[in-house]
Amino acid sequence: MEQPADAGKGGKLGVNGFGRIGKLTVWHHVARKYFSEIVVNIGREAGTSMADLAHYAERDSSYGRLGQFLYGNQAASVIEAIDEADNSLTIDGIKVRFLKTDRNPADLAWRDHNVKLVVETTGRFLDPTKPADHPGGSLRGHLEAGAEIVVASAPFKIKDKGQPMPEDAVTTVMGINANDFDPRRHRLVSNASCTTTCLAHMVKPLLNYFGPKRILSASMATVHAATGSQAVLDRLPKSGVKDLRKNRSIMNNIILTTTGAANALRLVIPEMEEIGFIAESVRVPTATGSLIILVLDLQEDMGADPIRRDTINAIYRQAAEMDPHRYFHFSEKQNVSGDIVGFPRAAAIIEGHETHTRTAEVTFDLNSIPGLPESVLDAVKHHVYRIPITQAVIYGWYDNEMGSYVNMLGDRTVTVAEHMM
Repeated sequence: MEQPADAGKGGKLGVNGFGRIGKLTVWHHVARKYFSEIVVNIGREAGTSMADLAHYAERDSSYGRLGQFLYGNQAASVIEAIDEADNSLTIDGIKVRFLKTDRNPADLAWRDHNVKLVVETTGRFLDPTKPADHPGGSLRGHLEAGAEIVVASAPFKIKDKGQPMPEDAVTTVMGINANDFDPRRHRLVSNASCTTTCLAHMVKPLLNYFGPKRILSASMATVHAATGSQAVLDRLPKSGVKDLRKNRSIMNNIILTTTGAANALRLVIPEMEEIGFIAESVRVPTATGSLIILVLDLQEDMGADPIRRDTINAIYRQAAEMDPHRYFHFSEKQNVSGDIVGFPRAAAIIEGHETHTRTAEVTFDLNSIPGLPESVLDAVKHHVYRIPITQAVIYGWYDNEMGSYVNMLGDRTVTVAEHMM
């Protein structure tokens, strides 16, 4: 494979965690070769040797072998130079070094390894308000350990709801508000979530077309693949756990759960503050590949053509054609979830074949409004009005692991690195 022109330009990259997102992040950057070296903290010994780490790094049950991912079905192993003493190996020419001693971000050796940019993938350190010396560890601990900027692979979670978002923290979604990141003041960057990323790209074209005042309400449900936090088989819940469903087998059940996508969406698209919005989540027994079902109530413009299925699809088709990053896609094929797994940098793939609309009239009686002055009622001829409202149902696919989220996380990481030079 020909080396990209900017190969090694980004220096060293730190990755905290080597789970689903951590490992696939390494895959992404090995393929991209923007960073000259990757330093991965796993915080413990793994297996019996570095060869076992290589075995784990090279194989994936969802995406196949790393060599095939990089070069196709005929590719051989791309891992070599396994060094037990140095805790390192070389993947397709990129050195990957592993740290195995500490789990608290403040204790990690980023400074010693000249790592200035870290991707936090453990899902444990997401509160931007916790100080660097918090005894349980914190996101800011990476800064204390020598990093200059930390990119979190999940939404921020502020435990103390009374605390405001710190001025040096920002949430961005590539292709939506990526430019909100200001390298002069932001040190903590959340890449939101896979669901928020898809949802933002589904909502933005409609907001641009209709404006927030014509979107009367919105709701979404994500039919989401399993994640590593769920149980393979039923297990006894830990002390204090309130949601007992998360301890039930994801292999055997559809499990109702929650999502913070609605809150995160308001951070990346502030206009959503004006719209009533509900977000729900359902986990299903698939390894990756997820779906958002978005339902909107839209106010008709009496002087324009009514909103129909073709109207919605035309908005999305144009948005996909105009997207300079190719993050947003419109499809008129009949897809299933497996079709979009690994689809590169697809924040959202609209299933245009299944877009539906229905228009009905809502009765609005001025007499039913409490406290409305009699003078207002006397000033109008009619007190009862019928307003046409169109409900639209839209389906959007996303690969919650590599295809959508990790690839866009990689784009966010590289763009941050470019600002650090």
